[in-house]
Amino acid sequence: MPSLSRVAAFALASLACAGAALADPPAPPMPAKPKQVVIISFDSARDISQWKRSRALAQRTGAHFTYFLSCVFLLSPETRNEYTAPGKTAGKSNIGFAASKQEVAERLEQIGLAAHEGHDIASHACGHFDGKDWSKADWLKEFTSFAHILENAYAINGIAPEPAGWRDFARHSVVGFRAPYLSASKALYEALPAAGYQFDASGVSQGPAQPPTVGGITRFSLPQIPEGPKSRPVIAMDYNLYVRHSGGFEKPSKLDEFAERTYQAFRAAFDAQYQGKRIPLELGFHFTLMNDGAYWNALERFAGEVCVKSEVECISFHDYIARQAAGQKQTSVGG
Repeated sequence: MPSLSRVAAFALASLACAGAALADPPAPPMPAKPKQVVIISFDSARDISQWKRSRALAQRTGAHFTYFLSCVFLLSPETRNEYTAPGKTAGKSNIGFAASKQEVAERLEQIGLAAHEGHDIASHACGHFDGKDWSKADWLKEFTSFAHILENAYAINGIAPEPAGWRDFARHSVVGFRAPYLSASKALYEALPAAGYQFDASGVSQGPAQPPTVGGITRFSLPQIPEGPKSRPVIAMDYNLYVRHSGGFEKPSKLDEFAERTYQAFRAAFDAQYQGKRIPLELGFHFTLMNDGAYWNALERFAGEVCVKSEVECISFHDYIARQAAGQKQTSVGG
C-alpha cells in the first residue's frame, strides 16, 4: 500500500500539471507600429540661398524633401518666350522668370545636386497660373512645356557643359505634381496620368490623411492642423500661416512669436500622430522668407527634433509611393 506521503506528492503533482494545462497561453506580441512618416515639400524652388539652406537641413537631419519646381525659373529674360501658357501669349508668367542666365545655371546646379542627394524633383507647372478652368488639353499643354523646358534647359539658355544623364533624369524622374494655388479639378486629374505622373499633392484634408490612389494617381493632401491660442485649424503651409498671423503683410518684429506658434502647431500635429495612428504628416513651404523667416526657423527647429528620431522617417512623396508600390508587389508574390 503506497504511503500517505507518496499519495500527497502525486496529488500535488497532478494539480500542478492540471494548473499548467488550464493556464492561459502567452499573449501574442503586439504588432510593431509603423514608423512615423513626415513629408516636407517646397513650392516654386526659386532662391539659390534657400536651395542651399534646405539641402543643409537635410544633411543635418537625414531628411529627403520634395521640390515642386516652377519651370519659368529655368528661363532667363532672353529665353522667356520659350514658354507659352494656355490662353496666354508667349513669355507671360504670374511669378516672373529667372533674373539671368547665370541664375539659371546656379539653379540647375542645385537641382542636380538635390537629385543626386536623393531628393525628389517634382512639377509645380510653369507660370503659376490658376488652372481651375483649364481643360485637359490645357493641362497637357502646360505639362508639355514643363517637360520641354526642364529637359532642354541647358541648351535653351546656352549653358555648357550639360551634365551627363541630365536628359534622362528630366524625362524619367519627375513623377509628381502640385497645382499652383492648390487649384485641382477633374480636368487636372484626367491629364495627370496621361502625362505620365504618378502622384498629386494638391489636396487639402481636415487632418492628416492616408493618400488614396485614384485612376493611377496617388493623391496627397496638406492637412489642416490646430494652431494658435484658440487652436483654429489652418492648412499646414507657410503661406497660410503667414496670412493667419499677419494678414499676408510683413511683421518682422513678431518673428519670434510667429516662429514659436508655428513650431508648436507642427509639433502638436506630429505628436498626435506619433502617439496615435501614425498617419503621414505633410508640411508645405515656399522659398520665400515670410515674416522675416519665421516659418523656416520653425521648420528647422521641428525637423532637427523629429527627423532624427529612430521611429521617424522624413521622406519625399516619391519615396513614399515607391515604398507603397514595393510593398504591394511583395504582398502579391505567391498569390
